[in-house]
Amino acid sequence: MDAAKRFFQQALQTVGHAPERVITNGHRSYPRAIREVLGKDVLHRWNHYLNNRREQDHRGIKQRYYPMRGFGSFPSASRFCRAFDEVRQFFRIRTTIKQPVSLQQRREMFRQRLVALQALVQVA
Repeated sequence: MDAAKRFFQQALQTVGHAPERVITNGHRSYPRAIREVLGKDVLHRWNHYLNNRREQDHRGIKQRYYPMRGFGSFPSASRFCRAFDEVRQFFRIRTTIKQPVSLQQRREMFRQRLVALQALVQVA
């Protein structure tokens, strides 16, 4: 319960206002923590599949750090996630959700960006 309250307090401080709704995985401490920290007007929805889209965002990072058996410390995790996110955004072809990009265009853009990244690394 304390960890859930701290999490929602930190989220509230970061954003500056309470959200209209919160989607969680259904842990028993979340409803009470949401009521006490965010207020009774916040709609709390819990379902294994409602937050699936957010969970999928972590999949790439999980696949990278799993062979390392986790991170040794928070600073090393922070460095890794910043670098990983920067490289992932660099290679991301689409700029909007469901933007149509052909496979040929994706391959060509990926190749161009890979060459550019290799040139940057060789200079440094």
